[in-house]
Amino acid sequence: MSVSMKTNQYDAIVLSSASEKDAQAMLVERLQSNPLPNDELLANLGLFLTSKNLSRLLFFYEIYRKIVHTHGIIVEFGVRWGQTLSLMAALRGILEPFNRHRKIVGFDTFTGFVGLSAKDGDKCRCCDGSFAVTDDYEDYLAQILALQEQLNPMNHIRRFELVKGDAIVTVPQYFDRHPETIVSLAIFDFDIYAPTKAALEALKPHLSKGSILVFDELCDDIFPGETVAVREVFGLGALRFERFPMTSRVSYAVIE
Repeated sequence: MSVSMKTNQYDAIVLSSASEKDAQAMLVERLQSNPLPNDELLANLGLFLTSKNLSRLLFFYEIYRKIVHTHGIIVEFGVRWGQTLSLMAALRGILEPFNRHRKIVGFDTFTGFVGLSAKDGDKCRCCDGSFAVTDDYEDYLAQILALQEQLNPMNHIRRFELVKGDAIVTVPQYFDRHPETIVSLAIFDFDIYAPTKAALEALKPHLSKGSILVFDELCDDIFPGETVAVREVFGLGALRFERFPMTSRVSYAVIE
């Protein structure tokens, strides 16, 4: 099994076996050529969910349940295609549809990695610009998030924001503009060291007891920079890292 297999266009790192990749490709083809009526497609997306993809959705359902009784916003550092932001909006609509303070904020360059350093190692074979999305994708994502809000109560109040740019600049600027901010849930998916450390440092004064930090690449030798950043800002002994059995890579810590 290859340690670092990328798709040619968008740099996704795939650790699946050859047979798994073949089955996944066939499932994608079935999705693209599906015979379902348009007005039934959204209601039947579970038809195409694999156990791996479903496990991630279940993870965030369990995480969201943990923050329902805490105050503050949700932030994601590293949005990419925005599935997690959309999921957070959907879960908000289910679990606390009238919480106007539960704003969802996503940070991303939308042009890929910026600021790779020696602390990121060389196993991922990435470079600045890796994991970019399509041109003007943030506008498309904003439309999706607006539709999510339209389908839930309080849709006259916009409760999401996308912040485009290098996190080393944009994250501190955001918290400077919003000194009132308490962060209930922070999701880290920058993958690399420099933006992760900058976000952790800017975020730290806005955490309270019960705030939850989610990490996508902690203890990952392909992306060591995330762990290095956490160690430098918090110290590994200061946080209790936990996980749910249905997901292998995603972990979380509750501020105590």
